[in-house]
Amino acid sequence: MKTSASAENYLETILILSKKLPVVRSVDIAAETHFKKPSVSIAMRNLREQDLISVTDAGFIYLTDKGREIAEMIYERHDIISRWLIKLGVSEKTALDDACKIEHVISKESFKAMKEHIMENKEL
Repeated sequence: MKTSASAENYLETILILSKKLPVVRSVDIAAETHFKKPSVSIAMRNLREQDLISVTDAGFIYLTDKGREIAEMIYERHDIISRWLIKLGVSEKTALDDACKIEHVISKESFKAMKEHIMENKEL
């Protein structure tokens, strides 16, 4: 299944929030992303329809196995790419912004090669 960059960003946000909060709600996602609640609600409906999240009657949001797999992939890409760019001398803000763009368009093959090179050469 091909997901949009927007969907991937929401899944990554849910993953990050789930590590910090006991439960994740739409209001938490809105606060983290600085998006309006109606926009978040529409996105959550779309993610639920794609079976990437589940939402309880109380409004608690959980990643499904498929959603978690995508979120963890995007989070790993973001983490490795941003840390590598910072190590190369890119400012933190620019590195984080660029990593957020790159993480969605880089192929699995290219990211795997980049990650292997970085790890083999102990660049992180």
